Amino acid sequence: MKSHLLSNDFVKYYGCLLLCLLSIVKVNAQSRVILEKDGDRYQLLANGEVFQIKGAGGIDQFKEFRELGGNSVRTWGVDELGRVLDEAHEHNLMVCAGIWLGHQRHGFSYQDSESVSKQLRESLAAVEKYKDHPALLLWGVGNEMEGEGNDPSVWYAVNHLAREIKKADPNHPTMTVIAELGPNENKLKNIGKFCPDVDIVGVNSYGGIESVPERYRRSGLQKPYIVTEHGPIGPWEVGKTSWGSPFEATSTEKGEFYARGYRLNAIENSQNCLGAYSFLWGNKQETTATWFGMLLPDGSRLAAADAMSAAWKGTELQPACPKISAIKMIKTDRLKTGEPFEASIQVENFDPEEMKIQWILRADSGTIGVGGDQQEGEKEFPDAVKGDGSSVIVTLPESPKTFRLFAYVRDSHGGAAVANVPLRAGGMIKLSNTMQPVTLPYVVYQEADGESVFVSSGYMGNAAAVSMQADCTDNPKSGSRCLKVRYQSGDAWGGVLWQSPAEDWDGEQPGGANLSGATELEFWARGENGGEKVNFVFGVLDGNQTYRDTAKGELNDVILTKEWNRYSIPLRGLDLRQIKTGFGWSLAGQGKPVTFFLDDIRYSK
Repeated sequence: MKSHLLSNDFVKYYGCLLLCLLSIVKVNAQSRVILEKDGDRYQLLANGEVFQIKGAGGIDQFKEFRELGGNSVRTWGVDELGRVLDEAHEHNLMVCAGIWLGHQRHGFSYQDSESVSKQLRESLAAVEKYKDHPALLLWGVGNEMEGEGNDPSVWYAVNHLAREIKKADPNHPTMTVIAELGPNENKLKNIGKFCPDVDIVGVNSYGGIESVPERYRRSGLQKPYIVTEHGPIGPWEVGKTSWGSPFEATSTEKGEFYARGYRLNAIENSQNCLGAYSFLWGNKQETTATWFGMLLPDGSRLAAADAMSAAWKGTELQPACPKISAIKMIKTDRLKTGEPFEASIQVENFDPEEMKIQWILRADSGTIGVGGDQQEGEKEFPDAVKGDGSSVIVTLPESPKTFRLFAYVRDSHGGAAVANVPLRAGGMIKLSNTMQPVTLPYVVYQEADGESVFVSSGYMGNAAAVSMQADCTDNPKSGSRCLKVRYQSGDAWGGVLWQSPAEDWDGEQPGGANLSGATELEFWARGENGGEKVNFVFGVLDGNQTYRDTAKGELNDVILTKEWNRYSIPLRGLDLRQIKTGFGWSLAGQGKPVTFFLDDIRYSK
């Protein structure tokens, strides 16, 4: 009897141990993901089961994300990939592991074989390290590294890495991620031409998300796609104030746009689209403190989170986030500093006993985010707002000149809403004494600055990288000399303004010229190699300065050729009584030094 009992105990003990070991092996088994085409339909099979991506970009708060119905998160680099994979696995989430590739606008050169080889080695080391993780869904090869999308060297590097990944890890598909589809879908066409080892195309699209399915079909590319970023309309795509600050939608309006972008791609076009990643599961400073993000910094949900949860699960989340209207004010421009004014909002879908409203006045630089680059938070003015209800009193400080007023609403269930409005301070303009209209045409630069009141003194941005040679004899447009401009960096930005008086950034001194009667600001320009992208402007002192420009004009994203071309900024109907910034140029880093030439800059009739 005793021997028999021991035998049974032995069997039970080791049987349980075996089951536990099998369970551990199952939990830690490598994932196997296959891209399958069934007729006209593409689909992902993760461990033998169809997997439609219901995702968002983000690396934290996975428990809450899973509760809302999400099943996959996306990263942009491998710095925290081990932690992300482990925590995602704990919450039954799959990870699109992004591998960051260098951007030419940041100075990375795809013609530099040593840099490209080093990038390849480091990327493959990460693949080897994490390829067997059970939470791995697929590899994202780069993010928006393609620029305009026409450089074959970029696509060769992308395909080389994708090919080597497939050798090292045949169990997970490869994808490369692009910023929109490009003019005439050129990026998709080049992927089809140069990237046979890329299985899937990742598309980051904001304002153009609704037309992605049709444009993708039109390209003829025979690869499936994933929407790798979608959300609100981008700050580069919306209307702007007269001083250049973009108008941001309320969180309520954004939620509707999130849901529509997902439905049109991942649901209605699911034969080509494998799913979507919303941007962003979290929050970040990009153009403003609230433009992108499904959450507030304290973890409160915004309407975008509710909208995506409803799309993923098929049922509305209850209780839903509060709904907020745009901030109402009598006026938003030429506000007097130190003089109180009222601002108000309307809120729906809330319990007034439990709702909390917070108002914050921040500085507004007007900077529009480029490519998701890191930005510093704007300065806050805690004493500028009195009250915490749906109507408050705001008093603008003396500095800066432009602001943005935010209203946050939070309920007791973790839901929130936010709206903001850009503001500008400014009183009556002060004109320099007895400025008579100049004789036209009025020259800003021709051969040399000559008798012009405007001085090329306003160096901006990365000023150390800017040089200007006023006596260049290299093929001038007219006369014997022209102006040679060089920006010697591949990233950041730089520029120069022609000011009167010199270096009067704050408009504290009288000066400028009365250019009344001029109908255009004309100038000639050419690039050293062609393809250089430059912005041109006049009249940048348009805020609360004592002596400021009475008019402003600009030409953005001018693509220069190697030949001289005439450009002009129209002036009809503008108040030209006091122009203190007669001309200016600026450009963003283009991956390498930029050289261009200017000549015959003048106001004419």
